Amino acid sequence: MLSNTPATIGTRIEDIDTPCLLIDLDAYERNLDRMAGFVNEQGLRHRAHAKTHKSADIAHDQLARGAVGVCCQKVSEAEALLHGGVRDLLVSNEVVNPHMIERLAAMATQARVLVCADDANNIDDLEAAAARYGATLEVLVEIDVGAGRCGVAPGAPAVPLAQKIDAAAHLRFAGLQAYQGKAQHVHDYHERKGKIDKAVAMVRDTVDRLADKGLRCDIIGGAGTGTYAFEGTSGIYNELQCGSYIFMDADYQRIAMDDGRLIDDFENSLFLYTTVMSKTKAEKAICDAGLKAQSVDSGPAVVFGRDDIEYVGASDEHGVISDPNNALKLGEKLKLVPGHCDPTVNIHDWYVGVRDGVVERVLPVTARGMCL
Repeated sequence: MLSNTPATIGTRIEDIDTPCLLIDLDAYERNLDRMAGFVNEQGLRHRAHAKTHKSADIAHDQLARGAVGVCCQKVSEAEALLHGGVRDLLVSNEVVNPHMIERLAAMATQARVLVCADDANNIDDLEAAAARYGATLEVLVEIDVGAGRCGVAPGAPAVPLAQKIDAAAHLRFAGLQAYQGKAQHVHDYHERKGKIDKAVAMVRDTVDRLADKGLRCDIIGGAGTGTYAFEGTSGIYNELQCGSYIFMDADYQRIAMDDGRLIDDFENSLFLYTTVMSKTKAEKAICDAGLKAQSVDSGPAVVFGRDDIEYVGASDEHGVISDPNNALKLGEKLKLVPGHCDPTVNIHDWYVGVRDGVVERVLPVTARGMCL
């Protein structure tokens, strides 16, 4: 069987096959350390979001730096990481398909498994499945703090759901899921902070109402790379769910800080490595990273470290690079910063980790394509 790995350990960076996902290991490790430092300074927990990387190896790197577990968005994603040795998994989403609930309960016989719920009928189904497996599922009540997706309204509507979970024999009420996803990519600092201020107020009200009924929230979770500093210093959130911080992408780096600077907490560490495959026109080049190698939902990739050329368009297998000075040459390799890292990762089978110009790690994208 042919191998589809773009490199092996010891390969020089210029000899890596493209297009592929390239990790700058020094920048990646600095990102891991910076988030771990913030979490420790604030006395918080980090449940790192694995939907960004979908990798058991990267999850273990995060756990080694103090993460208490990982978030996944899909049951199959959680299963893949469980098989990769991760033993604390939150499916930070609702699971209502009966077959998926069975799989969730089966996992709970092997690891700590948590899931979100926003409907009383779903809670009944989770209890029935957990009972069949003799397992305990931990359940977070998800409240809608502004994202407008899943979640019951905050405050009083969350209380009966928490009470129902608490009364179930095979469930454990674990707390609240309160993620404001729409705030993550709001570029303006004050608008972004305002959305999280509103979310914090909703969460605090809900926690107080639950406490009045004798229900304690062990987990008050949410936050992403774009807003983690707001939730992390709020005095109410105790678990952060940041994921993209390890890689960063072009859209996250358009986010502004309070002084107008663009966000610089974390570095670009993930690149779409590509080769110029055609240079028949002086003013542009064609590379081998097209639509099948990346997601462009948040805009096109950005050429890393170059302001003289620009990635301007893509078709299935071709990327178009504007080259007004005719600087590029056939066979030249470039690092592209993906517009959106999460769905870009899901297209690839491997990461190639490079340090000092040499491949040091080749990591499988463990949960690549896991969408059930």
